[in-house]
Amino acid sequence: MPVPVPDASHRPASLRDYAYESLRTAIVDGTLAPGEKLRDTELESWLGVSRTPIREAIARLETAGLVRTERARQTVVAPLDERTALNAQAIAASLHELAAREAVAQLTRADLDLMTAANARFRVALAANDVAAAIAADDDFHAVAVRASANELLPVLLEQVTPTLRRLERARFGSLAGRASVADHDRIIALCAAGRADEAGTAVRENWLTLGRMLATAHAADPAG
Repeated sequence: MPVPVPDASHRPASLRDYAYESLRTAIVDGTLAPGEKLRDTELESWLGVSRTPIREAIARLETAGLVRTERARQTVVAPLDERTALNAQAIAASLHELAAREAVAQLTRADLDLMTAANARFRVALAANDVAAAIAADDDFHAVAVRASANELLPVLLEQVTPTLRRLERARFGSLAGRASVADHDRIIALCAAGRADEAGTAVRENWLTLGRMLATAHAADPAG
C-alpha cells in the first residue's frame, strides 16, 4: 500500500475523525486505488494513531461502501461501481433538494454571500482545471443550505453517500466536464434570494443529477467503453 504524505495542517480533535477523513480523502482522490489492501501497521505509520481509531474509521468507510472486508478479515478499497455511485447520486439529490426547500426561509444575506463566494471559487477552479478545489468549492456551496435547514440528520445521511459519488466523479471526469454547474449555482442563488423554495429545491436536485447525464453522454459517445 502506498503510504501518503501526512497532512499536518488538518488534524481534527477526534482521532477517529482524523483517521476517517484522511482515509476517505485518499480513497476518493484515488491515492488509495480500488483493490488496494489496507494494512493496519502501514496505516498506523501514515496516520500516527493507534489501531483502535483506524478500525473505527474502516468500519465507517465500509458502511459508506468505500472499503470491504474479504476473507481472513483482509480489508481492501472497494472497486469503482457506476451503479452504486448512481444510487448514491439519487439519494444525495433528494437530500439536497430537501435541504434547499427547508433552508430558503432561513437563509440570511450572509448565507447568500457565502454561496456566491463558493461559486466564485468554483468558477476559478474550473478555469484552472483544479478538480480538488472545484469539488471543495461545490461542497461549500451546497453546505450552506444543509446548515441553514437545521435538519441535523441531513449531514449524517449525506456523509453516507457523497464520498462514493465524488469518487466516481473524480475517476471518470477529471477534466471537469460538468461546467454548466456554475450557471446552475447562479440560478439556485437567485431562487433562494427570491424565496422560491420549491423551485430552488428542484434546481438543486437537477444540479446533483449531473453525473448521471455525464455518464449517459460518455456511454453514448463510446458504446464499447
